[in-house]
Amino acid sequence: MEAIAKVKSLRGSARKARLVLDQIRGRNVIEAQNILTFSKKRAAKAIAKLLNSAIANATSKEGKADIEHMTVFKAFADDAQIDRRWRMRAHGRATIVRKRNCHITIGVSDAHAEGGTLGSES
Repeated sequence: MEAIAKVKSLRGSARKARLVLDQIRGRNVIEAQNILTFSKKRAAKAIAKLLNSAIANATSKEGKADIEHMTVFKAFADDAQIDRRWRMRAHGRATIVRKRNCHITIGVSDAHAEGGTLGSES
């Protein structure tokens, strides 16, 4: 059983979110939750909420899913729309301040425990 959760336009850069996602990709769900709980990165809190959402999606699909055998088979971050602000500079000039956003997708599956294909999409 596969379940996917997505968050759109999360405040923070995709590059920094990928550092956290690389730590949990391919891991057991319980182990991934522990990594996110004790991570010092700012994006880890939002990613932990998203992982819990993916687990809840899996349990609502299947009824009663075995969380202990689930793995994170898909975890990636894409760039979202950049908010641009102006900052005043010397001699009457202005410069652009880029406020970056990202889209994050997390997928959990128990196919890895059953010996199925990882990330097979229809």
